[in-house]
Amino acid sequence: MPADQTTQFAAVAHATRESLLRSAPGAVVANVRNDMYLASEAIRFLAKSDQVKLDAQTRDHLASFKTLIDAATMFIPVWIKVAVAIALGLGTMVGWKRIVVTVGEKIGKTHLTYAQGASAELVAMATIGAADMFGLPVSTTHVLSSGVAGTMAASRSGLQMATIRNLLMAWVLTLPAAILLSGSLYWLFTHVF
Repeated sequence: MPADQTTQFAAVAHATRESLLRSAPGAVVANVRNDMYLASEAIRFLAKSDQVKLDAQTRDHLASFKTLIDAATMFIPVWIKVAVAIALGLGTMVGWKRIVVTVGEKIGKTHLTYAQGASAELVAMATIGAADMFGLPVSTTHVLSSGVAGTMAASRSGLQMATIRNLLMAWVLTLPAAILLSGSLYWLFTHVF
């Protein structure tokens, strides 16, 4: 790709970020953002590919173009970070005891021992680390609860099936409930604001 063409692409990305996203209608912005995200991913795959030979200057231009695109599309506004932090903090302040009692005392028929707790935490650490390495979404609570259940089953201390059933139902219902709630809130916010 010639240097002047790469410069033009960079200028388009900069102009898009600075003006189009701020003044365009919402439907157009969503499409432009998706196109920019796809272009960024295509450049990432292109840079990794052994089938395409690019000179050093073209690679540098593509990398700078990708940086500009990513700056315009891959960001989280500060107010969202603050709102999520507050929600997580309040949720933990209110519900910590129920979570601790359920995980530590109600999954198995006996209380969790130190060895079982350590084993469950090590398995949770390895599972969450592997999921992060492969880019897979996991719930830390689900992983830890499963680890505790595994240690209870391995020690033959028994599992409380009512609690296991409730955990399984919560895991199954979490996704559709979150989809319904977030969709409803999005609809409400777009019609009210």
